[in-house]
Amino acid sequence: MNRHMTLKQYKRLDLFLFAVMLILSESVIVNAAIRWYPDQLYTVSVCAAIVSIVLMRWGWPAAIHAVLGGLVYCFWAGGTPKQFLIYGVGNLLSLLSLLLIRWLGKDRIRENVLLTLLFALCTQLFMQTGRACISVVMGTSFKTALNFITTDALSGLFTMVIVWIASRLDGVFEDQISFLLRVQKEAEEEKGGF
Repeated sequence: MNRHMTLKQYKRLDLFLFAVMLILSESVIVNAAIRWYPDQLYTVSVCAAIVSIVLMRWGWPAAIHAVLGGLVYCFWAGGTPKQFLIYGVGNLLSLLSLLLIRWLGKDRIRENVLLTLLFALCTQLFMQTGRACISVVMGTSFKTALNFITTDALSGLFTMVIVWIASRLDGVFEDQISFLLRVQKEAEEEKGGF
């Protein structure tokens, strides 16, 4: 019996686990905000942090997590169909961070603290800008659309901290194919050393 997972199985499991983490954490955060701090102007979300990590691990499949994060937020916040569209589709603009990956390279972003923080912040800002743009397209005034950025400003700091912590953990904020090849090489070297 083959006990090894294929890359495809590993990728699916990894994406699934990050989706579960996103759903659970976003659900807890939104419910806590609604129940305990309903009068607060600012919100906090883990969506951009998880999307940043998945972007680094797998690239474009992070689109699933971007949409899912918006839908989970709207579900627990009692969003209207318009809000589901704004958050679900708007969050996809976070995929512009793939341009940073292409321009700077995954290793350079991962190994440089400032670039890691910049990457996380850009992912958050792209996400917020996407929501604002979709809301303007749907008839919201520009001034009201800016609230997508200002009311979620605390999430930018939150995202940077989470991604910075993830970057310090071996293999978490790293391209997974490179990570698996590195682990395999280390295992072979260890075997050969005996």
